[in-house]
Amino acid sequence: QVQLVESGGGLVQAGGSLRLSCAASGRTFSSYAMGWFRQAPGKEREFVANINTAGGSTYYADSVKGRFTISRDNAKNTVYLQMNSLKPEDTAVYHCAARQQVRATSAQDYKYWGQGTQVTVSS
Repeated sequence: QVQLVESGGGLVQAGGSLRLSCAASGRTFSSYAMGWFRQAPGKEREFVANINTAGGSTYYADSVKGRFTISRDNAKNTVYLQMNSLKPEDTAVYHCAARQQVRATSAQDYKYWGQGTQVTVSS
């Protein structure tokens, strides 16, 4: 079992940057593919980015490609989301998620979820 705790959210002006972190418990973090999702009020949870177990392969939603970077440090049991050039439409609660081995873009394919961290981008 994996427990996930996100941090790093906050209020930022458009064009600014934030770095989210997701700390995982357990000794098998390196066997989990990780994803970031976000959910804005009144909207469905939306895929943002994922990363494979070793950290060498990543995939992004078109809406964040070129602005966001996902990375992981298996020695620290942590996955990160660097968010640059933030836009008001990036405002949402951001969740990290974990699943065994293989990456996925659908929220229903992830078994473990963090509680989320709020990101608010003002115009």
